[in-house]
Amino acid sequence: MSFVGKKFPNIAVKAASSINLDIQINVLELAQKENKKILLFWYPKDFTFVCPTEILAFQNALSEFEKRNTILIGASCDTAEVHFAWLNTPKNKGGIEGVTFPLLADSNRNLSSVLDILDGQFVDSENGDYQIEGDNVSYRATYIIDEQGIVVHESINHMPIGRNVQEFLRLIDAYSHVQKYGEVCPANWQDGNEAMSATQESVSEYLSNHFK
Repeated sequence: MSFVGKKFPNIAVKAASSINLDIQINVLELAQKENKKILLFWYPKDFTFVCPTEILAFQNALSEFEKRNTILIGASCDTAEVHFAWLNTPKNKGGIEGVTFPLLADSNRNLSSVLDILDGQFVDSENGDYQIEGDNVSYRATYIIDEQGIVVHESINHMPIGRNVQEFLRLIDAYSHVQKYGEVCPANWQDGNEAMSATQESVSEYLSNHFK
């Protein structure tokens, strides 16, 4: 089920930061209360391989997201205690020390199940019992949520494929342009580029100017 164009699920989830493992975050309510966009990115597991590279890449770009009035939140199905340990483990030991944004701890799978981003599925065993197939952890799902709590972007990568942080900054720029000017952003649009009005005349002019 896609949530694009819909309100993000109204579900509170325990979270942890590098200094606090007793946080509750409701992404929908946070966006509305703070009047900010949220980029929420899910990853499979703490203390793994691709995951720390993504989290640290998002941390390195944190100031760019803040310039765009956007809150960063990571998420997985690990517990808050495991998040807290990983957040306080040095990088030279595989940790993510220095990360300042919170990590959702969806260990009961309440939110990830509603979002339908878990790799586990129930299958019949030979004796008729249902068993979980897969690790029952999240794929690399990413959501951009606007100030009213509406999902304006969602995407899912398979486990081995890391994300491009710059692309999410571009998407936020594009949606902010739409919000400010009411124009639509064509393929490969970057901040400062020409956009279009949603009219036949405007698209005809744009195609004539940009596609030979």
